Amino acid sequence: MKVILNQDVSTLGRIGEIVNVRNGYARNYLLPRGVASVANEANEAALKHHRRILDKKKAQLMAEAKTLAAQIEKTAVTVYKQTGEDERIFGSVTTAELEELLNQEGLKVSRRDISLVEDIKKVGVYHGQVKLHPEVSAKFKVWVVAKQ
Repeated sequence: MKVILNQDVSTLGRIGEIVNVRNGYARNYLLPRGVASVANEANEAALKHHRRILDKKKAQLMAEAKTLAAQIEKTAVTVYKQTGEDERIFGSVTTAELEELLNQEGLKVSRRDISLVEDIKKVGVYHGQVKLHPEVSAKFKVWVVAKQ
């Protein structure tokens, strides 16, 4: 089934692109959530007409992502964890914990957009990455400190 994307979808494409997807994926996920619309002649004609609006929306989303990325680059979060031998922490630091800490800093990010370069298993300084836009990502520092 051909659909027109109304939002950026990391696995499919960008706003305004016409992509081919499976019928069930379109019917059960993309269409009900408003992420895409069916690519029929009327919608394609409307897409051509609204291309300028979509370009403005793309530019606005890109500008917002760059602004947020600049804020995230300046941010360092501190995670307090219980430690055992050799300064190894119990468990590991998860993206959900990092999401909560970044939200406390006033940065609205989703845990699904956060990735860690390596597993955090010891006390120290690590780097996390947030993918805000297909073309914009930001790195931030994660300080893991032993809980007293």
